[in-house]
Amino acid sequence: MARVKGAMMTRKRRKKIIKQAKGFWGSKKNHYKMAHQQVMKSGNYAYVGRKLKKRDFRKLWISRISAACKQNDINYSRFMNGLKRAGIDLNRKMLSEIAIADAEGFAALVAKAKAAL
Repeated sequence: MARVKGAMMTRKRRKKIIKQAKGFWGSKKNHYKMAHQQVMKSGNYAYVGRKLKKRDFRKLWISRISAACKQNDINYSRFMNGLKRAGIDLNRKMLSEIAIADAEGFAALVAKAKAAL
């Protein structure tokens, strides 16, 4: 049986890493060993970043809702409790969009929440 050398696959694997490292600073884009380390680290940063993105957006929506609640003389926690008791099931993303785009609609939701309390 013929001896198989791995030159083609090794080159393909290394080229893939170097391609992923395009745009990195210094030797990290050219040297395979450094590029591989940085691509692995970058992948970890990207994974964590995808989790933090959800947290950051939720924080943004809550701050927007809270600001709109203050304009309607109620605080955020009482507003959310009132919505829950009134049986209004809107998520925070939609509530923040309503608060930005439709102030009258948000005021109506605040009125229903206050009535349920």
